[in-house]
Amino acid sequence: MAAADQPKLIVTSDAQALAQAAAERVMARIAANPGRIAICLTGGSSPKKLYQLLGSDAWRDRIPWERVHWFIGDERLVDEGDPLNNMSVARAKFLDRYAPPGHVHPIPTMVETPDRSAEAYARELRAFYGAENLDPARPLFDLVLMGVGPDGHTASLFPGFPEIEETERWVIGVPKANVAPFVPRVSLTLPALASCREMLFEIAGHDKQPILTRMLNGETLPALRARSNGETVWLVDRAALPEGICGGR
Repeated sequence: MAAADQPKLIVTSDAQALAQAAAERVMARIAANPGRIAICLTGGSSPKKLYQLLGSDAWRDRIPWERVHWFIGDERLVDEGDPLNNMSVARAKFLDRYAPPGHVHPIPTMVETPDRSAEAYARELRAFYGAENLDPARPLFDLVLMGVGPDGHTASLFPGFPEIEETERWVIGVPKANVAPFVPRVSLTLPALASCREMLFEIAGHDKQPILTRMLNGETLPALRARSNGETVWLVDRAALPEGICGGR
């Protein structure tokens, strides 16, 4: 892998500083676009502190809510009010209080199959984008937030599963998960996730050190294969950082 292809590694002191740095990057992407803004959120535990910040007094007034649309990179096929529902976490932390309802775009979960859900979300993304095919010169998203699972998965793209190889579809059904919770899922594909100005990974906590070590060693895990057509940033706290590795600010 060429040096130019390497993600930018930014190291923060702890999880709270990581959330602060992530919020700053979200705001920078919002400020860079004077028009309609699209942000793709992520689930899991990593972004919870960030979502709390975005809904706090210090940050919410800086967001031009009427111009920002919020999407999600993957979802579990559970009820919208289920705590396992990825978008429900973001909605509870900040979206339901401040975002116009029509600007929140959850993946539909009350459907017969993951494939049906994926087809419906792909139609919504294409309608928002205004085209059937992604143009590298016109990203779908301003920012895509990402996390990393203990097996190296990101979104719901699991190592060794066929969904990671999808190149045509924007969204796919994932009938079987590689890690708990073992429920069917829906995920954006690598090409759809790559269609962004910035892809921002949040990697925090000592329990992420083993998988980050594997990623830094170049193991071809889904989280390593996920790259923006623009800028890819790994935002890491010191607890997750393997010994002997340094990162910039």
